Amino acid sequence: MPSAPHVTHTTPVTPDLVRGALELEETPDGLLPHRLPAWARAQCADGQLAMAESQPSGVRLVFRTRATVVELETVPTKRVYVGAPPRPEGLYDLLVDGRPAGQASATGGNTVTVDMSTGKAEMSSGPAGAVRFDGLPGTGKTVEIWLPYNELTALVALRTDAPVEPAPASGRRTWLHHGSSISHGSDAAGPTTIWPALAAAAGGVELVNLGFGGSALLDPFVARTLRDTPADLISLKIGINLVNTDLMRLRAFGPAVHGFLDTIRDGHPDTPLLVVSPILCPMHEDTPGPTAFDLSRLAEGKLAFTASGDPEERAEGKLTLNVVREELERVVAARAKEDPNLHHLDGRVLYGEADHAELPLPDGLHPDAAAHRLIGQRFAAHAFAADGPFADAGD
Repeated sequence: MPSAPHVTHTTPVTPDLVRGALELEETPDGLLPHRLPAWARAQCADGQLAMAESQPSGVRLVFRTRATVVELETVPTKRVYVGAPPRPEGLYDLLVDGRPAGQASATGGNTVTVDMSTGKAEMSSGPAGAVRFDGLPGTGKTVEIWLPYNELTALVALRTDAPVEPAPASGRRTWLHHGSSISHGSDAAGPTTIWPALAAAAGGVELVNLGFGGSALLDPFVARTLRDTPADLISLKIGINLVNTDLMRLRAFGPAVHGFLDTIRDGHPDTPLLVVSPILCPMHEDTPGPTAFDLSRLAEGKLAFTASGDPEERAEGKLTLNVVREELERVVAARAKEDPNLHHLDGRVLYGEADHAELPLPDGLHPDAAAHRLIGQRFAAHAFAADGPFADAGD
């Protein structure tokens, strides 16, 4: 049996190898991708957002090589929640010339242990790890390594058995998307099968994913980030986090949506912009938040959620998903009279009642891998259709 090929080239990870990040921070562990710039991160001390934006959903290394073996040295940071089931390992997906060619997890790294009852978190440091892919064709090819959507990942170096060079720009349109944990990745099977990545592949566009778990909250600094980020297409998936954090009332919601859109339009006055309301989530259709852990399921070793609000509180202006959908449709319809590039999509077109009957949300809140595929396929079929909001005028 022939021996495995040896790596003979070490290439430090540099910005020209990374796509999908808005900023790369030099740290003692390596180059850390961020999906919010430093000035935006400085405007919010929320630990949930800090964790979400530093998890590299949609971020990938892209390069050209003839290598038959590729190793990526990284320092991952894994999270452990006391009393909760173990979280899935972060996965790295390999694409060769756009086709799936492997999946692996990284060894080593740091661990953050979180006590949900107190909010206390403790960090323990560990060594750098690596993911290895071998048996690749020895011809010139474009290689992509998509980073875990659920694991902070410091990038150190590529080790290969042939030289590596940055891949040229694809020439494809850039799609900038903002949303919640469902856009971030939730329970997808890997980084290339979160629904925005699937939709981007189907639409032939370059994805910049600003889906932030628990943190799609109409923050002004996010709107300014969207305003300042180059993009040919923009979409916003708004609603579920506003309900499950019980962050604002209806009186504030409408003006906040207007302000968010105003800011984006300051930088992208004519860019196709699609506003997507929440997918079906039965617990919050007519029941306000906040969302809480289902302690009875947690006692069984299963992570699940429940709505802790009261449907009667809608009269006080509390938000539910149906209230959010109605208001988003109203706001977009009013603005679209003077903004022909602004569009609306009811999220239940992507995942609705019939889909929930076939593919229920396992934890009551997040879609599973099969539902991610369904949502990605339906978004692409709607948005990138010949008459869709993201239709390519060059076709």
